[in-house]
Amino acid sequence: MLDLGQGSLGALFGRRDPTTLSGIAISHEHGDHHVDLIPLRTYLRYGHAEPRSVPLHVPDDLRRRYDVFTGEAGFLDVLPGPELVPGTREIGPFHVQVQRVTHSLMSHAFRVTHRARPDQPGLVYSGDCGKGDDLFPLIQPGDTLLCEAFWSTLEPIASAMHLSAGQAAEVARRSGASRLILTHILDAHDPGAALEAASMVFPGPVLLAEPDLVIEIGGDA
Repeated sequence: MLDLGQGSLGALFGRRDPTTLSGIAISHEHGDHHVDLIPLRTYLRYGHAEPRSVPLHVPDDLRRRYDVFTGEAGFLDVLPGPELVPGTREIGPFHVQVQRVTHSLMSHAFRVTHRARPDQPGLVYSGDCGKGDDLFPLIQPGDTLLCEAFWSTLEPIASAMHLSAGQAAEVARRSGASRLILTHILDAHDPGAALEAASMVFPGPVLLAEPDLVIEIGGDA
């Protein structure tokens, strides 16, 4: 699972028990991308006869921040896992590439492929990213790009470090991605306009990320 923002744990329960996950990777330290770690931790620790765990891949400083916030040392210890740093790692059946991106102090993007099918297209997730060029080292021709487009059709404010729909589409076009999925758009910024603007730049399919959207990567759901 990539990121665990508010409401995502409930959506996950609609598909599978969280204890069956091979791992969770959190893109960066902003709470809207990981706050549901709190109810997940409670479920893993108290929802069974014996505590259960799921591997958690986060920058080590995020664990410290949870300790400070909750006043409980080792708050996320029921979710053990290696520090998230740039490079490659194996998580369950997946090969995961981790790349630093420009947004906040500990921001990362990911490329996920199946270890049994290394030559098949993968999924690239931007996390929060203010510079589209940061994503080019990850994206391979044919990949699906799940990319933030926070500003939709508005002029980006550089200091906020987010992309517009046009910028996300330009990344997809120049990298040879096969499909673009726009995410992280405020309703007030008009997701529909973002879809239209991106479609004018990127010649492939453009979708909006929304609840219950299911896609196939490399021929497998």
